[in-house]
Amino acid sequence: MPQVILGWLLFAALAAAPQRGEEIRLWPNGAPGSEGVTAAEVSKPSTNPKYNGWSSNFTVTHYPSIYVFLPPADKATGAAMIVAPGGGHTQLVIEKEGWEIADWLNANDIAAFVLKYRLAKAPGSTYTLPEHVYADAARAMRLVRSRAAEWKIDPARIGFGGFSAGGEVAGMIETKFDRGKPDADDPIDRYSSRPDFNVLIYPWYRPGANKPDDTPLFPVPTDAPPVFMVCADDDRSHVEPTVKFYLELEAKKIPAEMHIYAYGGHGFALRPTQKPAPVTGWPERLKEWFAERNISKP
Repeated sequence: MPQVILGWLLFAALAAAPQRGEEIRLWPNGAPGSEGVTAAEVSKPSTNPKYNGWSSNFTVTHYPSIYVFLPPADKATGAAMIVAPGGGHTQLVIEKEGWEIADWLNANDIAAFVLKYRLAKAPGSTYTLPEHVYADAARAMRLVRSRAAEWKIDPARIGFGGFSAGGEVAGMIETKFDRGKPDADDPIDRYSSRPDFNVLIYPWYRPGANKPDDTPLFPVPTDAPPVFMVCADDDRSHVEPTVKFYLELEAKKIPAEMHIYAYGGHGFALRPTQKPAPVTGWPERLKEWFAERNISKP
């Protein structure tokens, strides 16, 4: 009889756990700014058998979501990272800069949540940058933190990471967050949107965007979380904003580590570059940074 009970409990636990890549909408009844939208999202299917039935990229998004990737329970460190793919806000390169990154994090015993955010620059889009995109990122932080106990995550080790345009999203959540709204009607809004760490890979950060001078879009607060950044020097449109953001962090004494590689171009993610380049070693540097800051320590 005890074996039967144990087997039933194991089955129940497995049944309750989210499936790899399970999608959870950030607002089940519709996101602010998307109320009443019933249009379908548009995506291209992946041709990788590993991601059979999944999308390789989205070109129209209306229903911001996270996709859940949890490491094996017996190996999980308790750390987690929300991953924002890039795509210039016209698309989401969700396979290369989402699924593959989530699998890498899981292989290093870190939970991952791939963020599908709304595309503010897609043709015909009614969404705005930063308003709707930032709202999606902040909501993702709150939602994951609200379910930390369920997913066996340390609520003090939930970070954010972004690639290219997703790095811009990471810059937004780095510099504009709150500690939660205790009186909010929605219980999820009572949780903090502040990431505990931030990872920006070849980010597009807009210091002075929509402003006549070089004033940051969102000034860096003194309690911003620590940051890890990577870019290639031959990625000219991205390396300068990366360095500027690093200097802003340094000015506010925010712990920051920046790696600028001689070449590697843009959009390398975890894939090999056209010619062998040291930039492909950035994941090892990130692992070292995680360990140094006790992020990946169980």
